[in-house]
Amino acid sequence: MNTPKKIASFTVNHDYITPNIYISRIDGDVTTYDLRTRVPNAGDYMDNITMHSVEHMLATYIRSGDIGSEVLYFGPMGCRTGFYLLVRTSDHERVLLAVKDALKRVIEHDSEIFGATRVECGNYRELDLDFAKRECKRYLNELNRCKTHFEYPNKA
Repeated sequence: MNTPKKIASFTVNHDYITPNIYISRIDGDVTTYDLRTRVPNAGDYMDNITMHSVEHMLATYIRSGDIGSEVLYFGPMGCRTGFYLLVRTSDHERVLLAVKDALKRVIEHDSEIFGATRVECGNYRELDLDFAKRECKRYLNELNRCKTHFEYPNKA
């Protein structure tokens, strides 16, 4: 039996990752961004309601924004410390601006959560706009505070 190939995200030393936006991998014309909202392995993880609520809101606003036609996927990481965004563009600054714009739009949102009905979602009762707003505000503050190079910290 062959040993499975190690996936790219397991080759990054998570002890040095901080909240930011990173390029996780590039496959042809598809770039996978790591939207890291929390410090890995620090005991501060998103609860399911926060993660689910941000997914509904941020996915909708990113897909409705400047890069919407290039978005292939947006969803949470299983470790509950961030999200993956897959897009067809190599303009990283444009993606950063689109993410920041979507975060602002979630924070300013003043009506119902998108897709929050039984017909639209398989767990529609586990959504809370205030949780999504709080997480998006936290992450936007981090992105505005730190310099973004899109590269994981080069420490081992």
